[in-house]
Amino acid sequence: MFSRLSRANGSRGRAALRPVALSLASAALLASGLTACSSGGSDPSSPSSAGGTSNGAFPVTVPTKFGNVTVKRKPTRVVALGWGDAEAALALGVQPVGASDWLAFGGDGVGPWAKGLYTKKPEIIGTLEPEYEKIAALKPDLILDTKSSGDQKRYDNLSKIAPTIDVPKGGEQYKTTWDKQTRMVADALGLKAKGAALVAGTEKKFTSAAASHPEFRHKTITVGALDGSGYGAYVSGVDRIDFVERLGFTNNPAIEKRAGSGFSVSVSRENLNLLDADLLVMTPIGVGANKITGDKLYDDIPAVKAGHSVVLDNKNVSQAFATDSVLSMGYALNKVVPLFAGALAK
Repeated sequence: MFSRLSRANGSRGRAALRPVALSLASAALLASGLTACSSGGSDPSSPSSAGGTSNGAFPVTVPTKFGNVTVKRKPTRVVALGWGDAEAALALGVQPVGASDWLAFGGDGVGPWAKGLYTKKPEIIGTLEPEYEKIAALKPDLILDTKSSGDQKRYDNLSKIAPTIDVPKGGEQYKTTWDKQTRMVADALGLKAKGAALVAGTEKKFTSAAASHPEFRHKTITVGALDGSGYGAYVSGVDRIDFVERLGFTNNPAIEKRAGSGFSVSVSRENLNLLDADLLVMTPIGVGANKITGDKLYDDIPAVKAGHSVVLDNKNVSQAFATDSVLSMGYALNKVVPLFAGALAK
């Protein structure tokens, strides 16, 4: 049921990966004013740039699933292929010359929370099957692929073109967290301190939201979706659950008992009460929201009857969750925390 790749064939051929549900962003404010190193601007590690002077010493070495990758000199032509990698680079003030658009945003290939951070549109690269010739033609000196399949063949092909920062050591495909992604990208760009500041700023937003809503603490939550194949719910270890756990929620124990090695578990219509929790959050994927709100069996779930449910029918909000980048986090927090609080208060 809707694995990380479930949207790949529905939104953009093979271009849009994984279901639109939950994972989010923080601050174009943190990125605004930062100069893009790949566009030939001023050095973002200079004293006048955010991040201070503790950056920029090369070579740098980044541990990955495929061993340590050394970047010998400051990258000036970055290609960002992994899910959210372009937004991580943009948050650090670096504009990729090529990037993948996993959620078929169009335009620059990023969500509205990153609007205006490019001064020149990047070359858009395929997602599940990267266009290696197109990438090579861009003459990159660094390739970012930190949230991807972690496939050996993919890595081998990319690393022949330029140093490639793949999934982290010990990491799983498409499960690189936004904070780990930000740190890896920052390290590869020689912007370690700036990356740490971005992560700390986003974590502070979560801490503040949780402190402002103590009613979230220890409440059970189900985060799920409905797509063409049916209902499902996400399990611990995926970004959507990490997001709500940072706010103090506990993932639905009934769902956790059924967790396997995937991102989610399927829930049949006959067993929809498995979705019941103190708060139930659902996202429509490739179907209208009315397929959820107009479902009588769904309406009979105790949490829904009590009004303790949220259907994320706003495309920007659901895509902010799905993007799970350091830039989308703050946007999603601002949007969903009031929804969660309102539903619990009923």
